[in-house]
This record gives sequence, structure tokens and C-alpha cells, in this order.
Amino acid sequence: TSPFAWLRTRFYYLLIRLYFDQEFSIEEFTRGAKQAFSVVSKLLSQRKLDLLEELVSAEVLQVLKEKISLLPDSHRDALAADIDSIMYTTEGDVRIYYDDDGRKFVSILMCFWYLNGANLPDDVPSEAKVFQIVFGDENTKEKKHLLTANYEFQREFTEGAKPDWTITRIEHPRLLE
Repeated sequence: TSPFAWLRTRFYYLLIRLYFDQEFSIEEFTRGAKQAFSVVSKLLSQRKLDLLEELVSAEVLQVLKEKISLLPDSHRDALAADIDSIMYTTEGDVRIYYDDDGRKFVSILMCFWYLNGANLPDDVPSEAKVFQIVFGDENTKEKKHLLTANYEFQREFTEGAKPDWTITRIEHPRLLE
């Protein structure tokens, strides 16, 4: 990321700690986001969408129900990310905003890069072709794809609101379109 974006996100983390949650830690948030990403991606892959109701917003869940039913098995398998297969995680955008009723929200976009051994066709996803990794020798070749996903987490900080983060956007480029 650019130095400006890095400074901007650090400034927002300071604002979150000063005005919303004095115990907020981006390191702790990132650990929780990785766990949530792993759980949600596996449930998506297994088509267990009813188990996502507490983790994902209703709007996103409705869109996912439509998209998942149309996915070929290879794409669906490629959605799953074991926590140990997450190679890199970074925060994208951080937003603090108020709605028309005065409710306070914080959104953090997390970007994940993960290895997956799904049997994807060679032509899709196009960026995965560049990032195919082969493990083992000639007799025990195992091909994995380096895939990306973006999940946006939102929490309401209004007095009396539940202190839970909810996933408000899920993107698996070239897989879940």
C-alpha cells in the first residue's frame, strides 16, 4: 500500500481507539478476521448458507444464495480457505461514518491471499494461472492456486448496539461473480 494509505488507516485506528473502543487492536482484529474468513469461506464452499446468518448481513446473504447456486463445483471448492493456507492479509479501506439516525459505524475491508488446491480449469480464474504453485516431486505433484478474497467487516458503535462485527461484503474475484 502507499505510505499515504498506510498513514490514513493508522489515523483511523487511533480515532477508533479514542472515540469508539479503547481496547481496539488491529492485530487482534486481523486475527479474528482471518478466523471469520476461514469459517465463512468453508461454509460458502459447502453451501451451508443458513449457518452464516449471524456472521453475514442479510443483504449479502441474499446475494450469496443466488450466486452459490449457480457456481460450478470447482469454483465452489476454490472458495474454501483453511486458516493455515492464508498466505497474506492486509487491511484495505477503513471508514467511520454516521447514518441519518445518528448511529455510529466502523467498516474495515480486509484482503486475503490464500492457497487452494481446487481443480480449477486452466482458463479460469485468469490471475490464478500466473500463481500456480507445484509442491512435491514429479511423482507426487500437487498444484495449488494463489487466490484472493476481500471481506468487509462492519460494527455499529451506537450505545446499546451489539458489539459484534458483521461481514457486509464478500468478494472472491473470478470465482464468485
